[in-house]
Amino acid sequence: MSEPAGTPGEVVLRLTDVVKTFPGVRALDGVHLEVRAGEVHCLLGQNGAGKSTLIKVLSGAHRPDSGAIEWLGAPASFDNPQAAMKAGISTIYQELDLVEDMTVAENIFLGHEPRRLGFVQRGLMRQRASALLARLGHPEIPAGRPVRLLPAAAKQIVSMGRALSHETRVMIMDEPSAVLAHDEVENLFRIIRQLTAAGIAVIYISHRMEEIREIGDRVTVLKDGRAAAVNLPARDTPTRELVTHMTGRNIEYVFPERPRRPEPQDPPLLDVRDLSRAGEFSDVSLRVHAGEIVGITGLVGSGRSELLETIYGARRPETGEVSVAGRPLPPGRVGAAVRAGLGMAPEERKSQALLLGEPIYRNMTLATFARYASGGFTRADRERAASDGIADDLHLHPRDVRRAVGTLSGGNQQKVVVGRWLLGGTKLLLLDEPTRGVDVGARAELYRVIRQLADSGVGVLMVSSEVPEVLGLAERVLVMREGRVVHEGPADELDESGVLDLVMAGSLLEGEPGLSDQPSEEVTA
Repeated sequence: MSEPAGTPGEVVLRLTDVVKTFPGVRALDGVHLEVRAGEVHCLLGQNGAGKSTLIKVLSGAHRPDSGAIEWLGAPASFDNPQAAMKAGISTIYQELDLVEDMTVAENIFLGHEPRRLGFVQRGLMRQRASALLARLGHPEIPAGRPVRLLPAAAKQIVSMGRALSHETRVMIMDEPSAVLAHDEVENLFRIIRQLTAAGIAVIYISHRMEEIREIGDRVTVLKDGRAAAVNLPARDTPTRELVTHMTGRNIEYVFPERPRRPEPQDPPLLDVRDLSRAGEFSDVSLRVHAGEIVGITGLVGSGRSELLETIYGARRPETGEVSVAGRPLPPGRVGAAVRAGLGMAPEERKSQALLLGEPIYRNMTLATFARYASGGFTRADRERAASDGIADDLHLHPRDVRRAVGTLSGGNQQKVVVGRWLLGGTKLLLLDEPTRGVDVGARAELYRVIRQLADSGVGVLMVSSEVPEVLGLAERVLVMREGRVVHEGPADELDESGVLDLVMAGSLLEGEPGLSDQPSEEVTA
């Protein structure tokens, strides 16, 4: 590596009382963070704890509402990512932001290509790119090759090369090992050690405890937008202590009372057997009975959403079978799934499920449009009449189904998506992150709706990053990690710490993972 970027131990970046709010959400609530030259500072926290927002504040993608940022001992404010990168803060996102059809050298110097008399010096650019790749221990990566031809590990090296081309002082790595094989992770750690030896600070975001133990120096834990713990020693802090910091909450989850009933003897409504898609999930089997809520939880990237979409027919499995009421579904055909009685509320409801400029009633009747047509023309009066009944059942607010759905709150928009499938006589409802972007009060109302659907005989299969939500609402829970189901069992045999232990491989907790020594701390209403 080159000359040290900073004196080891020197504080290069400090955040004090940083706040960032979005409509209805306080994503960062007075965060403190201190990063020193030559260290690996690990950032831990559950999904939704504020890690992504913090990264975007540091990288200039978001400006904080209040608080102070000090960079190299002086107050700083980064108006955009280019300003942050020019100052010396580079970010390597989990989803690499490379231009696939451009060459390695063009990606590394994108936006600051070496020029002479206005013309790009391509030979010099390839030469400098090759030098950076050699500095990272990968001289074999051809600087002139299109990025789309590279494997995932090589693409990550190119992203690091881009960061180093800007004289980086702090490098932020968001789940850098997520796409890497075991031997590639070892190489990643070797490069990180070279970076820190050169005085570059690394902010390392990961859910994998064994990685934090091996590569980390200090840990900051985020929880509900706050720094729950700061400057913990990465190698010596017990896992149970880290998990406790991660799971403490200031949000009250209020769930409907969960029915106690014997193990169902009737055939399952949904039967999934040995379902697989390369790179997403493998050999997944599960069952959902009529009137049952089954929850799937795990980290982002564990294959949960992809599994749900494959069951629904939006993705085609490579192996395995999905059956509804004893009849196999043809793979990769959404229409066949809908005709069999499946409905789905996707994670991104605004972009994938709703026509925001259209009225509520039109959004509710999208899946059953033909019912409300006569002589080739739609009958808006029929659509409104059908939607009125569903709006009453779901306690929609505001109640007027002629309003544009885009004017509703997140919770009421989600009710519209659910209501669409109720009009179609849905037997099985697939819910992907049903309360994402929904305020606390509206969550309780959605929980009531989901419970009532199950009590009426509808089967529910839900995916959620909110572990208390899954444990409080579902009767059975599947925990996924890296595309596989690592645990399946009754919800009342799990607690939040146990679930985190299951998904964060390398835990030091003793005993059988996931089993609770005490009853779940749910609140019933």
